[in-house]
Amino acid sequence: MGNAVAVLAQLQREVGFTHLLSHEETGAAWSYARDRQVAAWCNSARIQWQQFTQTGVIRGLRNRSGWARRWQARMDEPLHLLDGSFTAALPLDQPALPTLASLGLSPHGKTLQAAGERAARRTLRSFVQMRGYGYRKALSSPLSAEEGCSRLSPHLAFGTLSLRTVHQVTEVAIRDTPERDLAYALRGFAGRLRWHCHFMQKLEDEPGIEFCNFARVCDGLREDAFNNDYFEAWCAGRTGYPMVDACMRSLRVTGWLNFRMRAMLVSFASYHLWLHWRQTGLFLARQFLDYEPGIHWSQMQMQSGTTGINTLRMYSPTKQALDQDPQGLFIRRWVPELAKVPLPYLAEPWKMDPSVQHMAGCRMGVDYPLPIVDDKAAMAFAKGRMYELRKTPQARMEAADVQEKHGSRKSGLPPSGRRRKAKAPRAPEAASPQGDLFA
Repeated sequence: MGNAVAVLAQLQREVGFTHLLSHEETGAAWSYARDRQVAAWCNSARIQWQQFTQTGVIRGLRNRSGWARRWQARMDEPLHLLDGSFTAALPLDQPALPTLASLGLSPHGKTLQAAGERAARRTLRSFVQMRGYGYRKALSSPLSAEEGCSRLSPHLAFGTLSLRTVHQVTEVAIRDTPERDLAYALRGFAGRLRWHCHFMQKLEDEPGIEFCNFARVCDGLREDAFNNDYFEAWCAGRTGYPMVDACMRSLRVTGWLNFRMRAMLVSFASYHLWLHWRQTGLFLARQFLDYEPGIHWSQMQMQSGTTGINTLRMYSPTKQALDQDPQGLFIRRWVPELAKVPLPYLAEPWKMDPSVQHMAGCRMGVDYPLPIVDDKAAMAFAKGRMYELRKTPQARMEAADVQEKHGSRKSGLPPSGRRRKAKAPRAPEAASPQGDLFA
């Protein structure tokens, strides 16, 4: 425990190892910098560092042609089953794991999923045998997704379960189950495992997207308009839009949220509040138990409209409340100020007249905030800015370059060196499933 190079050097002095074995990681900038330091130390100490693949991400990829075939081949390779247990050559003193207090952090207060490989395998088994039946329908609502989604994303992020294991167990379940409905649902899940790695590949190919816009024509779009009051209200779940606030409060307690509601949170921050994705992305990354850098930063930009190639997804928080929480169960659970608000007003409580507010015990602007921005005006502004930018020749030309480097394509060869016409391409991701990328 400590600085990676210092700890490895100490272990090398104690046990004299000659090989360092680890998994490949598509991580954030800090972990990449750490790996470079480790690589330099291994070279100077004459240690052979061997890294093993754990996902479908391919290092040193020159272009996306054939990527899906390579992903499939890697996922279909035989699993390596271990016999017996590994015993260290020498006992090593293990320091006590740090506590939040010793790290200078306050209690997180999250209701956590069970951790470890055994819990991961139980979760996988319950999904492919039973919970997966309603998967396709359960994805969108935060109520049904709580059980209907696989809930494997923290295990995939931490490595307590490999993607290959999930892929192969799912394929066997599809093949062997006599239940057609379950097989149909699991096929949808199996397809999203490829999308999982597809988005991670973007960060592997272009690490700068953690900090910079995919489409550099978007530089300056939001950077100088950052409103910290809006940001703090969004982080606290006090925007005055019940579905947004319920999702944020739920996330802060549980560390998990279904994909559609994650997308809505980012959309609301990026379009309604006009906040830059970097600051909101850092906050969300610290909340997610399943934070996966490659997926996270790709999706932050995709849902903020800065990839230049994806359909602009601007979610109406009121419509999402009506569609995904029609009985108001999720909102009432996470926004108790609105617990007694009549259902017809629950998605738009600001429309209550004073007598209804009194009856519900919820004074707008006092017990629960009024909307932080006007929905229609904010959307009109965002659409005007985004569509005006996308019509420019620079945006159209840059979109072609982004599509060529990062776009999904199952087969075929890349363009033969010819620059595409200055026409915004239709991006495959525009039709990518609004599904369980975080499983």
